[in-house]
Amino acid sequence: MHIHAVSAFDDNYIWIIHDSHHCVVIDPGQAEGVIEFVSQHQLSIAAILVTHHHHDHTGGVKALRQLTDCPVYGPDNPTISELTHRVGDADNVNIPSLGLDFSVLACPGHTLDHIAFYAAPWLFCGDTLFSAGCGRMFEGQPQQFWHSLEYLSALPDDTLVYCAHEYTEANLNFAAAVEPDNHAITTYLAEVKKKREDGQITLPSTLALEFNVNPFLRCRMQSVKDAAQQRAQTSLTDPADVFACIRHWKDSF
Repeated sequence: MHIHAVSAFDDNYIWIIHDSHHCVVIDPGQAEGVIEFVSQHQLSIAAILVTHHHHDHTGGVKALRQLTDCPVYGPDNPTISELTHRVGDADNVNIPSLGLDFSVLACPGHTLDHIAFYAAPWLFCGDTLFSAGCGRMFEGQPQQFWHSLEYLSALPDDTLVYCAHEYTEANLNFAAAVEPDNHAITTYLAEVKKKREDGQITLPSTLALEFNVNPFLRCRMQSVKDAAQQRAQTSLTDPADVFACIRHWKDSF
């Protein structure tokens, strides 16, 4: 089994899981790169998975559906017109041709309909969790988004994080501002800069790494709490309030 990243727009990744015959496509915001890849490798699309309704994750679904009668799994949101199966938390998505069974994890915050797909050790989390960051809070509330990140954090440390954007370097620059004495961030940032200079992608990450470098998963750490309190100029005791502060901070960073 292989996982391939198709680049889309400025910084999106469309993930394709495939063997020598079949594939699953995740968050196809555009169809062209996917069509090129599956044609080149003579793959049949067994299913399409969608994490949330934003166009850069759904824009290519209709064109791909015109090529194949494959099922499309996504959140129960009527604005995603091409879905054939609407799924929610604790549902399972089985792809027999690839022997894959995904657990669906509800993770609202970036959007209210956001879900993730988990098949150990792979986590396809859309825009909820990024390497060293998280998505903007467009529709959810801080407590809700923090709970979603805690939910994903409960997965095994060796979970591979396949998010949908190449934001790692920018996220690490912010993480360094939050925790300037965190040597794990400094080390990872140097590695990421080298990869980007060489034209390489920085994903997947692992949860184990994220626990050390991602400020949005570290809201219980005193160093992150101190930075948030200094930023807010008030005491913050609830980690969700720490999260809200640094998320707002990141929005204008």
